[in-house]
Amino acid sequence: MTSAVTTDTSARPSYGQLLRTSGALGFVLPGFAARLPFGMLTISILLLVQHTTGSYGSAGIVAAVTGISMALSAPLMGIFTDRFGQTAVLLPVVLAHSAAVTGLAALALLDAPVWALALAAVPAGASVPQVGPMVRARWAAKLEGSPLLPTAAAFESVTDEFTFVVGPVLATALCTGVHPAAGLVTEATLTLLGGLLFAAQRASQPKTHAPSLTGEKRAFALSFPGLRVLIFAFLGIGAVFGGMQVSLAAFSNEIGNPGANGLLYGVFAAGNMIAGIAMGAIAWKIGPRRRLILGYIGLTAAASVLWAANSMILLGALGLVVGLCIAPALITGYTMVEQLVPANARTEAFTWLTGSIAFGQAIAVILAGRLTDGHGSSFGFLVPMGATALALTTLLALRAKLAPKAPSRIVNASAQEAAPAPAPAAPAPAQTQGKAQATARTTPSPASRNRVNERGMGHRVPVTVD
Repeated sequence: MTSAVTTDTSARPSYGQLLRTSGALGFVLPGFAARLPFGMLTISILLLVQHTTGSYGSAGIVAAVTGISMALSAPLMGIFTDRFGQTAVLLPVVLAHSAAVTGLAALALLDAPVWALALAAVPAGASVPQVGPMVRARWAAKLEGSPLLPTAAAFESVTDEFTFVVGPVLATALCTGVHPAAGLVTEATLTLLGGLLFAAQRASQPKTHAPSLTGEKRAFALSFPGLRVLIFAFLGIGAVFGGMQVSLAAFSNEIGNPGANGLLYGVFAAGNMIAGIAMGAIAWKIGPRRRLILGYIGLTAAASVLWAANSMILLGALGLVVGLCIAPALITGYTMVEQLVPANARTEAFTWLTGSIAFGQAIAVILAGRLTDGHGSSFGFLVPMGATALALTTLLALRAKLAPKAPSRIVNASAQEAAPAPAPAAPAPAQTQGKAQATARTTPSPASRNRVNERGMGHRVPVTVD
């Protein structure tokens, strides 16, 4: 259960103010520990399977099966989490994931065929714990209607990207300097320990939404058109991650320096992290829909020139720019969930977006792996270019569906449907009616108050919206 949060609406939202929110550190720190291994999974699979098979294409297939399995299972995990609670879902999931990843590593070391590795990758991906969406759901429940909510979304993006800075570098160091399977074994161990620690933080969990207990209609996140548009946009972001992972690894091998892969990917992720920090510190005067589109235009433009890089310095610089452009689109998309989806389906919504990234990453890993095997790393970079261009086109065509809607209205609407209609009031005397009409002229209606909240999100000076 969560409690209401009182914030100083006259103060500019900041990370310090966010972390001073009552009970925040109790789930932020364990949440970081539990999601750190996520940044190690794909690259560890790629490096291990490429080592045992000698093919980036085969490694890409196994990594892609992992990502697709995660993308398909993540929304279901979100539905169960919204209904039964985070701890009830997380405990069995982390145990299953650790066992599945350990089994996958063992099969790879035994030179199992690619089809066997792909089969083992199914439970490894399906059991990836959705800690990031769970943390975001805790923030959304704790900061409902607060101007700190966009700052929380930016903070979570920074945390995610920090894991993608540390994760690939750590996995690469372990796989190239210790043992090819060391990355996966470490990922399994950290997932188990971090997941159990996060699951133990019960006080900050959002309330469950079992219809039989609350009388509230069950909302499914995918029924909201704005979320479906965001899912397609996040497919392109996932394709950038997947295409970069394969192509940077291939480029590092082409220049005879495999260890450079972790450094190059770390620079790319660092750009995302830097932009995320800036996003959370800015009081935006343009609406989230426009921010999302502008950010995606920048991302598409930056991803379109990666294929032309012919040196480590140039590729590192371009990767930094791509990382800087991902954060505005990623953070804004996650922030818009609070406006587009009601509270009783929010964890599911976050898992759809996370799953969309994983699915886009998986498809990109397959395509980039094939192109890299046949033509070299420069062709692998064509995948992020094509995917972001397609997603941007779709985003522009369907941008009207991203119009903000207050989730509280959606929840209240379903509650009003379940509630009995009030009995008609007796006619008021003429004098009383006159006073009521005068009051109505001077008192803002609930709809107008909602419009102010949507625009300003708690600021004293309303923020312009798109």
